Amino acid sequence: MSAKTIPAGFHQIQRHDGLFQERVHDAYKLKGKLPEPTVCPQCGAVFHAGRWQWTNAPAGAHRETCSACHRIHDRYPAGFLTIKGAFFKAHRDEIMRLVHNHEQRERTEHPLKRIMDVEDKDGSTLVTTTDIHLARSIGEALHHAYQGELEYHYNPEQNLLRVNWTH
Repeated sequence: MSAKTIPAGFHQIQRHDGLFQERVHDAYKLKGKLPEPTVCPQCGAVFHAGRWQWTNAPAGAHRETCSACHRIHDRYPAGFLTIKGAFFKAHRDEIMRLVHNHEQRERTEHPLKRIMDVEDKDGSTLVTTTDIHLARSIGEALHHAYQGELEYHYNPEQNLLRVNWTH
């Protein structure tokens, strides 16, 4: 590929200063590195070695609310997972155990991946998450375990993912 060939799906950006604007503006994403160590006063997660972790905070650690707690406080989810269908209604308890077990495994390694709320309405269940990747991976786990139909709708302007699983 020559320097002048542009791959499909990409477009040339005309900026003389070499900078370009971020396409996605996520108010919950860190703007820079936090001082280490930093502890979240709400959940106790510690920012250490460049990421949030479940570890003990040393005395005198800086205090800053993590993005997951910030989203929970603001009631502003990043991921929406809608679960519905006759199979789901017949096996709801089993399927919801899978959903919560998957979240627990993810949360153990990634403190910012959390379920915010589970709401039943109109014969379906809506699971909201603090992270788009958690909503996606729960949907994939459901599809892997039970098949069914899995759809994704991503809104890059809001960094928001809607996942629908029907079976």
